[in-house]
Amino acid sequence: MTTIDPVALTQALIRRPSVTPKDGGALGVLEDVLRPLGFTCHRLPFSEPGTPDIDNLYARWGTGSPHFCFAGHMDVVPVGDLKGWTVDPFGGEIVDGHVYGRGAADMKGAVAAFTAAAADFLKKRGPGFKGSISLLITGDEEGPAVNGTAKMLKWVKARGETFDACVVGEPSNETAMGDMIKIGRRGSVNYALTVTGTQGHVAYPHLADNPNHRLVKMLAALTEPELDKGNDWFQASSLQVTSIDVGNPAHNVIPAVARASINIRFNDQHRSETLTQWLRQRLDSVGGRYDLQVSVSGESFLTKPGGLSDLVSTAAASVTGRNARLSTTGGTSDARFICNYAPVVEFGLISRTMHKVDERAAVADIRSLTAIYGGILDRFFA
Repeated sequence: MTTIDPVALTQALIRRPSVTPKDGGALGVLEDVLRPLGFTCHRLPFSEPGTPDIDNLYARWGTGSPHFCFAGHMDVVPVGDLKGWTVDPFGGEIVDGHVYGRGAADMKGAVAAFTAAAADFLKKRGPGFKGSISLLITGDEEGPAVNGTAKMLKWVKARGETFDACVVGEPSNETAMGDMIKIGRRGSVNYALTVTGTQGHVAYPHLADNPNHRLVKMLAALTEPELDKGNDWFQASSLQVTSIDVGNPAHNVIPAVARASINIRFNDQHRSETLTQWLRQRLDSVGGRYDLQVSVSGESFLTKPGGLSDLVSTAAASVTGRNARLSTTGGTSDARFICNYAPVVEFGLISRTMHKVDERAAVADIRSLTAIYGGILDRFFA
């Protein structure tokens, strides 16, 4: 069986500009590596009105159990200010021991590492290996996340397939390999609040109804209370007003409409449904005409320490000598979907340069991560 160089594969993937929602040929590069290893590959394009079409890849070696899944995404964020880059963001160049390029850390380096680790593991185990290893690779993690992992998981379930454990290759480490494992994430819910009044002249306020005044009161009613104090595994939930928009250029006109955008990042003491009920109650206490649109990015989740997190921590410590902290910090990830199907944790490269200009990953870190993923497979299938 072929040995895969994870650094060279990282470079090859970076050279495919897979900025969401475009694949750029990156999935094809990975599929061409996986098929000769014996993986059965399925390209899974999904669509939904109002969102971009997305191509995804599900690859599985074996049909037996137990079944271990590596999950990740091939799409990347835009390069930003091209003038700020010191190298071609899609060149995959190695400079001073680092692979540079968009996606190096988040997360083409991790995809290359778990592909190489799986190849090494299968080579060692030989054709007598009875378990299954799969790769769940989406092209829609950095985008709306509608036509990616969530739909892939439903497709896998409809085929009667189940996972026994999953590691997502998100860049979980803060400053050094092996310093952090993500065992959960806060949920995220967005609100678009529109307050309606009656337009009029500022000199005749009794003939108008100023929506700005009610909007200010509503936002105060939402931001003054403390949602919670956090708990052993999560920081306190946070409600943030992200935008206030009136669009009124005239100083002598009371506007008819005022809008605000709100985001709540919440821990496992809440669900998006109960938060929305609470939010409506607070708005109703102010009164007046308003409309509230709700968009749930994901619920909070926690994979309880032990089991999978211990396995990953042991594998990481054996390579790095560090004892990883268990954390739920950061934004959302596709683990929020996978948690409904299998125990899941996140472990990948160092996160310091993700989404920045000159995004990069150390060659040594990519090789260490490959060894850690190999250790995870060895221990899981022991």
